[in-house]
Amino acid sequence: AVVSTQSGHYGRGLPPFPYRLWPEEEHGVFSGVAKIPYKDLLNDNSYVDPFLLQSMKTYGFFYVVDVPEYSAALEHDYMKQFYDLDEDVKDELAIRRHNPANKNAYRGYCPGLDDVENTLQYKNLYNIGPHETRGASVESEDVMEKLRYDCQEPNVWPETGNCTFDKGFKETFQAGFEIRRNIGRAFIRSIARAMNYPNLPALFAEDEFSAMGLRKYPIRRKINSNMYSDFDGTLLRELEHIDSTVTVLSTFNNGGLEILHKNQYRAVPVTGENSFIVNIGKLVDDLIDNKVPAVRHRVAEVDFDRYSITYFLGPQFDANIARSMSGKLTDAGQKYTIFGEWIKDYLGAIELFYY
Repeated sequence: AVVSTQSGHYGRGLPPFPYRLWPEEEHGVFSGVAKIPYKDLLNDNSYVDPFLLQSMKTYGFFYVVDVPEYSAALEHDYMKQFYDLDEDVKDELAIRRHNPANKNAYRGYCPGLDDVENTLQYKNLYNIGPHETRGASVESEDVMEKLRYDCQEPNVWPETGNCTFDKGFKETFQAGFEIRRNIGRAFIRSIARAMNYPNLPALFAEDEFSAMGLRKYPIRRKINSNMYSDFDGTLLRELEHIDSTVTVLSTFNNGGLEILHKNQYRAVPVTGENSFIVNIGKLVDDLIDNKVPAVRHRVAEVDFDRYSITYFLGPQFDANIARSMSGKLTDAGQKYTIFGEWIKDYLGAIELFYY
């Protein structure tokens, strides 16, 4: 028998608090989206697997909630402080496309350009990866070995002269990166159990090319006519797209995110103070035989400075992406065998991967 939620027990064999997984007290099109407790997901409690899988199949995403020792407000505050720094301070961290003195192609600061004539998506980005130091240089002439080395760019961190800010910023986002990586990997383990794909987690054993992007969408003073949706005419800030890998997203209390659900774009409830949104992209969807959707989404134009954090977890460099878990040829497999080969071609459009 099922007893009251206040007792912490729901019947033999079930852990406490499963009511969080399907919150009945909420209303709206996304009221049935699963809310998975962080500890249960990371501890591989298999009771979450069917809830997670059903939410992914029905809506294309789920929430991770109740993250211990995490403060979205702290991250949001540090992001605002960073983007309020003088441009010359941020330029020291700019990727080499903007600052030739910086050796990094993608770890660091990428300023947006408010130019409605020449740019579509006006946003600023600060990119953080899994590496703090770079390994020994590669002498090999092998293109893939050089690429493996290039993928291990070390992070760059603000040095403002304010030791309190510099230390707090670095420690906050190093911890935030680890939390999001833990969520991404635990999600892969859960979906592998739910679908009986025991070999899936091995493809994500390393994360050489994972990335966390601190995004600021400044208020745009002029309308770019190319940013109207072809789907329904809505003025957009982020174009309609499908991701490639595993995405862990923080929207804080900033609206604007919309997901295509039943052939209509719907506003997604914000992540707030202590939760994350998780969805997958095309590459991962193919690996799991397209059993859950890679959800199409966008950001509608807003009248305020909008902050968000995206984290992308991709397969490891040597992961075979040519075949799905059932052995079917994937779309990527028509041209590539390993993830590193896919990344090599994708580097030419690195903005799409991170922005």
